[in-house]
Amino acid sequence: MRWHDRTLARHSFYDFGMSDSSTTPSLHGQRLLDRRNFLSSASSGLGAVALTSLLGNQGMLATGAKIDPAQPHTARNPHYRGKAKNVVVIFCAGACSQLETWDYKPELIKHDGQPLKDGPAVTFQGPAGNLARPQYDFRQYGQTGKMCSDMVPHLAEMADDYAFVHSLTSKSNTHGPAENFISTGFVLDGFPSMGAWVTYALGSENDDLPAFVAIPDPRGVPQASVNNWGPGFLPAVFQGTPFNSKQPIRNLQPPSSISKQTDVAARDLLKLLNAQHLEQNPGDANLAARIASYELAARMQLSVPEISDLTTEPKHILEMYGADDSTNTIKAEYAKNCILARRLIEKGVRFVQVFNGAYATAGRLNWDGHQKLREQYDVHGPIMDQPSAALIRDLKQRGMLDDTLVVWCTEFGRMPMFQKGAKGRDHNPGGFTAVMTGAGVKPGVSHGATDELGFKAVENVHPFHDLHATMLHLLGLDHERLTVLHNGFERRLTDVHGHVIKEILS
Repeated sequence: MRWHDRTLARHSFYDFGMSDSSTTPSLHGQRLLDRRNFLSSASSGLGAVALTSLLGNQGMLATGAKIDPAQPHTARNPHYRGKAKNVVVIFCAGACSQLETWDYKPELIKHDGQPLKDGPAVTFQGPAGNLARPQYDFRQYGQTGKMCSDMVPHLAEMADDYAFVHSLTSKSNTHGPAENFISTGFVLDGFPSMGAWVTYALGSENDDLPAFVAIPDPRGVPQASVNNWGPGFLPAVFQGTPFNSKQPIRNLQPPSSISKQTDVAARDLLKLLNAQHLEQNPGDANLAARIASYELAARMQLSVPEISDLTTEPKHILEMYGADDSTNTIKAEYAKNCILARRLIEKGVRFVQVFNGAYATAGRLNWDGHQKLREQYDVHGPIMDQPSAALIRDLKQRGMLDDTLVVWCTEFGRMPMFQKGAKGRDHNPGGFTAVMTGAGVKPGVSHGATDELGFKAVENVHPFHDLHATMLHLLGLDHERLTVLHNGFERRLTDVHGHVIKEILS
């Protein structure tokens, strides 16, 4: 993250830069070798450091002036006043089809069964077949009359609250790299996830829970797995903590053979020894950060079981989410994940990423509908729809959408034609939809468009970098200023791209 003075940024607690290996000093370096110039520069540099410290103490610096390794998740001010304080991302793994959800194409119905004129002969998985109409009927919803699919009736009921971006593009047509791109801004491994960037910038409002929580689907983790919530080159303390209602955090509780009194006594002794060790090694940021992570883990022994205990939820809430559905156990488990997401946001957790769908399994466990799209979406739709809609509705009825941003997204879209010899759609990074609602989002708008058949984005085209920039903007963060020096490059979530989509902002 960059301070106002980029030079000072390189001397923050987390220095990711690499020194120049050149043995020949620059002209500026040769000037510094002169005693008088060196003392002059040193005095002005110390003055700048003192001023920066003074401004930081008065809360006048932008985000990231200094991160205390002993308290890395302490809440920090954004670059400017943002509308959102928290984020919930509902990520549909496997590439949920825009043509079966939000992107209504009457021309596709009209040309059903015909070849796509000048279309590709071969797509990602093989030869392309003929155009195929949406596999679900669309109807109008709300005062805006937004056309939405019968596959998502619960989500569609709140269409007036959403901003739809119909013209997103991805940089990859392969699930793993495409998930990387959506979650990190890069198709390659090793880059920080968006939740890691946000918590690095802003910290958290809760000292007893992780700042960033990833909630895997009850069927398993997505294809890019931990990359979706990893820290990349940011400090490991900013990675997401994965757990859900079915699988709690591992190794959180002591063995049953150890009594509570013994456990407390051991932790108190460890705290004393850590404090003494830190006194003997002042300024050791790595040591302070490690102690902080241990202390957070100790506090989570109490906070996580409490927040994961859904028996305290009233019956009508369980019914609203579908968590009591005894006929669809996967839906019930996913519904519990959505309740968990609301409870985490309620407690001040900064960033929560809820996954719907697991690893690629020919569409059986996620949205990758290559062969039997309608048959598989008949399974996936009910699992995702009611619980996701209830999460948004619940946040709204509690007044939490006033400062919480909710994003529904997937890694890319799907083709308007079926694959040859199949009844499913191939990968399509050229045009797909995301949905946003909540803090700072203009309700009831549809922005951008794909062509009349839904093949590619043609109007107000936005690479996903633009959605990242918009999300950061709503949190009060300038995506061009939220940077980290890594291997000689000023890295950021949006790479060298990104524009805020102002048309969907209230």
